[in-house]
Amino acid sequence: MILNKYSKAITQDPSQPAAKAMLHAIGLRSEDFPKPFVGIASTGYEGNPCNMHLNDLSLKIKEGVINSGLVGLIFNTIGVSDGISMGTQGMRYSLPSRDIIADSIETVVQAMAYDAVITVVGCDKNMPGALMSMLRLNRPSILVYGGTIAPGCHNGKKLDVVSAFEAWGEKVSGKINDEDFLNVIKNACPGAGACGGMYTANTMSSAIEAMGMSIPYNSSNPATSKNKLDECNEIGFYIDNLIKKDIKPLDILKKESIINAVKLISVLGGSTNAVLHILAIARCANIDFTINDFKEISEATPFLADLKPSGKFLMEDLHHVGGIPGVMKYMLEEGLLNGDCMSVTGKTISENLKKIKPLDSDQKIIQPISNPIKKSGHIRILYGNIASKGSVAKITGKEGLLFSGKAIVFNSEQEANDGIKEGKVKKGSVVVIRYVGPKGGPGMPEMLKPTSAIMGSGLGKDVALITDGRFSGGTHGFVVGHICPEAQDGGNIALIENGDKITINTIDNSIDVELSEKELSIRRSYWVKPDLKFKRGILYKYCKSVSNASNGCVTDL
Repeated sequence: MILNKYSKAITQDPSQPAAKAMLHAIGLRSEDFPKPFVGIASTGYEGNPCNMHLNDLSLKIKEGVINSGLVGLIFNTIGVSDGISMGTQGMRYSLPSRDIIADSIETVVQAMAYDAVITVVGCDKNMPGALMSMLRLNRPSILVYGGTIAPGCHNGKKLDVVSAFEAWGEKVSGKINDEDFLNVIKNACPGAGACGGMYTANTMSSAIEAMGMSIPYNSSNPATSKNKLDECNEIGFYIDNLIKKDIKPLDILKKESIINAVKLISVLGGSTNAVLHILAIARCANIDFTINDFKEISEATPFLADLKPSGKFLMEDLHHVGGIPGVMKYMLEEGLLNGDCMSVTGKTISENLKKIKPLDSDQKIIQPISNPIKKSGHIRILYGNIASKGSVAKITGKEGLLFSGKAIVFNSEQEANDGIKEGKVKKGSVVVIRYVGPKGGPGMPEMLKPTSAIMGSGLGKDVALITDGRFSGGTHGFVVGHICPEAQDGGNIALIENGDKITINTIDNSIDVELSEKELSIRRSYWVKPDLKFKRGILYKYCKSVSNASNGCVTDL
C-alpha cells in the first residue's frame, strides 16, 4: 500500500526539484521524503482562553507524530472567541468563522499535499469547521479538543463564563453590588480551556467523540490536566494506524454515527448550536439528515445530565466520575448507542468501551434512565405560522412546557439589551429579537447577553424569548431560536407587533402568533425588505451565500 498517497506528488516526482529544495529549507532530510506528511492544523491563538494553549498541544502532538515515523507539519487557522465577542458587533463573525476554518484547512491540506490531518481545536466553531474540512478532504484524520476549563470560585460558589454574563443581570436588577459583580468577573475563568458547562464547545467535542472522530476521553479530559498531555502523546500512534489501514473520515462517519451523537447530546442537555453544526457536518459527509431527524431522536431519548447551564455541574466534574466514555458505556448498556460504528482508534465504539470503567456508582451528575430529569430530550423542533420552515427550542422541563404571552419586539440585540436594562420586559412577555438571522444579523449572532440578563434579573421563569438568531450553549430559559424563514427574508417574525399574543407549545411542538392569515397578508403588504447591513467584505459574501438555519447555515448550497 502507498502510504504517502498525496505527498509523493511533491517528494517523489523528479520534476519537482524546487519543492524538495524548499522542504530541505524547513529542516527535512532526504530520508523524510518517502514518509507520509501529516498536517497538524492548530486553532491556537493568544486572545482566547479556549485556544491559548493549543499551539503548545500541537507541538506535543507533532513530537508523537515524528516518533511514529511520520512527518508532522503544523499550520494555523483562525478562531473567534464567542465569549469575548458576545453582545458586540464582533459576534456577527462567529458563525461565519466555522466556514472560514473549514475552507482554510481544506486549502492548506490540498495545496500542500498532506497525506493526513490532525486538527487541534478549542472554541465553539473550531470543532465543526475542522470536522467539515476533514470530511471534505477524506484523508486519515483525527480531531483533538483542547479540553475544558477548570471552574472558578467566589464566595464558595463554583463559577464559569456564564456566571459573568448572568452577574450583569443581577447587578442591573440590584441583586448584587458592584464589588461582588467585579469579583465574579475576576474569578469566573481561571485559565486555559473551553467554557466549562455543557455549552457549545463541550457539546460538540462530546458529539464528535460519539461520532468516532476523536479518541476516548478526548472531550472530557480537562485542558490543563496530565491526561490531556498523555492523550496528545498518543495521537501519533493513532494517525499512523489510520494511514496504514487507510481508514478515512467517510469510512467512520455514517448516519448511525450521527444518530449516536444526537442521542448523546440529548442525554447531556447539549447546546442548540449542535443542530446547525450537525446539519452542516452531515452535508459534508453526503448523509441525509434533517431537523426532523433531530426531532424524532430527541423525542425518543431521555435527558439525564445535571450539567450547566440548566443544572449544577461542569464538564470537569463529569471527568472525575467517568467522563464522556463513562456516559457512552452507560448508554450502550441501556440500548441507546450503536456500538458497531467505527472510530479513529481503528476499532468500533463497542470495542473502545469494553475496557472503560463505568460511571462511579455514587455519582450524582447522570441520572438513571429509570429516573430521568426529563423523559424526552431537551431539543425541540417547533413549527407554526412564526416558523413555517422550523425553529429550535431548548426545553429541559424546568421552564415548563407551554408559554403564552404578549410580544415585545426588538429589531436588534442592542435594542433588546437596552429594553431589558430599562425594565421594559415584564413578567408574561415574549421577547422577540429579529433581523439577527444568518442574513439579517448578518452571521446569526448568539443571544446569550439578553437571555443571561433575563435570568440574572430573576425573570427566567416568567419570560420567553424567540429569535431568528441563535443561542449560546450557555443559554437557558424558555427560548426558541433559528426561526425560519428569518425576518430578513420576509418570514412572519418580521410582521409581529408589540402586544400580539404568541404561544409556544413544546407538547405539540408549535409556535404561533394569534393572527389570521388575512391580517398577516395585510401586514406583509406594508413590509419593506431592509437593505443588507454590509456591502462588501466577508459578511457581505456570507449574506449572499449562506443557506437558512434549517439547512445548517452552509455556504456551499
